[in-house]
Amino acid sequence: MKYFYQARSKEGKIETGAVEASSKEAAVLLLQKYNIFVTSIKEQSPLIFQTGNIEFLNKVSKKDLAIFSRQLAVMVQSRVPVTQSLKSLALQIKNQNFKEKILKISQLVEEGNSLSDAFAEFPDVFNVFYVSLIKTGEASGKISESLYFLSDHLERESDISSQIKGAMIYPIFVISVLLVVVPIIIFFVMPKLVDLLKQTTAKPPLFTQLMISFYGFLANYGWILLVGFFILVGFIIYYFTTKEGKKRYDEWSLKVPFIGGFFKKTFLVRFAESVSTLVGAGLSINNALKITKDTVGNSVYKKILTETEERVSQGEKISSVLVRYPDYAPPFVVQMIQVGEETGTLDKNLMEIVNFYNKEIKRAVETFTALLEPILIIFLGAGVALVAVSILEPLYGALGTI
Repeated sequence: MKYFYQARSKEGKIETGAVEASSKEAAVLLLQKYNIFVTSIKEQSPLIFQTGNIEFLNKVSKKDLAIFSRQLAVMVQSRVPVTQSLKSLALQIKNQNFKEKILKISQLVEEGNSLSDAFAEFPDVFNVFYVSLIKTGEASGKISESLYFLSDHLERESDISSQIKGAMIYPIFVISVLLVVVPIIIFFVMPKLVDLLKQTTAKPPLFTQLMISFYGFLANYGWILLVGFFILVGFIIYYFTTKEGKKRYDEWSLKVPFIGGFFKKTFLVRFAESVSTLVGAGLSINNALKITKDTVGNSVYKKILTETEERVSQGEKISSVLVRYPDYAPPFVVQMIQVGEETGTLDKNLMEIVNFYNKEIKRAVETFTALLEPILIIFLGAGVALVAVSILEPLYGALGTI
C-alpha cells in the first residue's frame, strides 16, 4: 500500500513524500532506517483534508500536556533515553503542531542542549513554570519526579477549567436558542398577531398598545440596536485586550458579587499549587514566588506576589506580607502559610489550601449550575407570559365576542 508522509530529516528539514509498505507501522520503521522521523502519515486516498495550518485546531491543551508529561515521566523513570522517549511519544500525538515541536525538542537534545533549554524554545506550550521545574529536576537528577509533579499540576488545572466550561454549556445553549427564536418572533410572528388584533378590536388595553409600539420599534429600528450592540461588544473586547483594559478587568472581576469570590479562590489555588509544586521540587521560596507571579494570571495578584517576593528576599515571611491584603488573602490562607513557615512544611500546607479551595470551587460550580436552570426557566416563562398578556389575551377576548 502507498502512504503519504510528512517528516523531519536528521538536520531538521521538513520533508514530504510517498512510500510503499504493508502498514503504517512498517512505513514509519522503513523511514526511520534512513534517519527520517515521521510527523504525519496517511494512506493514499482521493481526497486528503489537511488541518495542520488551522491554529485553533492545533492548540495544545493542558490535558494534552499533562498526558505527555506523565508518559515522558514513565519512560524516563524506566531508563529509556530522553531522545528516544520524545520520538516515541511524538508518533502517538495526533496534534500536528505539538508533534512537530516534540520532534524539534528531540533534535535539540540530540545536538547537546539540555531538556529544559529545548522546552524553553517553545514558550507558547512550555511556560516558565514548566521549564523551571524541568531545570530543577535536571539539577537534582530527578527529572521523572519533576514531570510527575507537572502532570499532577496540569491535570488539576485542567479539571477546574473543565468544571467551569461544563457549567457554561447550558446557559450558552439557551442564550443561543434565544438569539434565534426572539428575532423570528419579533419579525415574523408578532406582526401577524398585531394585524389580527387591530382587525378584531377597536381599542386594545394601554399595556397592549405599549407592547405593540415596542414591537413596531424593534421591527423598524431593531437593526440599529443590533449594530450598536455589536459595536459595544467589539469595543469592550478591544478595550480589555489593552494593557490598561486588562488591568481594569482584573480589578473589577474580583469585586463582582459571587463571581469575584469564585475568581479569588481560583487564583489562590493557582498561587498555592504553583508555589507548593516548585518548593516541593527543590526551588527556593524566592524563585518559586518569582515564577508564580508570572503564571498566576491576574494583575492584582501579580502585584501582591511581586511585593511578597521583594519582601521575602529582604528577610520577611510570606504570611507577614499577605496579612496586609485580607481582601485577597483570607485569614485561613495566611494562617496555613504561617504554620507551614514555622514548621518547615510550607509545601504541604499550601497543598492543603489547594485541596480545600478545589472543593469550594467544585461546590460553587455545582451551586451555580443548579441555580441557573430554574433562573433561565423563570426568565423564559416571564417572556412567554409577557407575550400572552400583551397580545394573546386581548386577541382571545376579542375573538370570544364574535
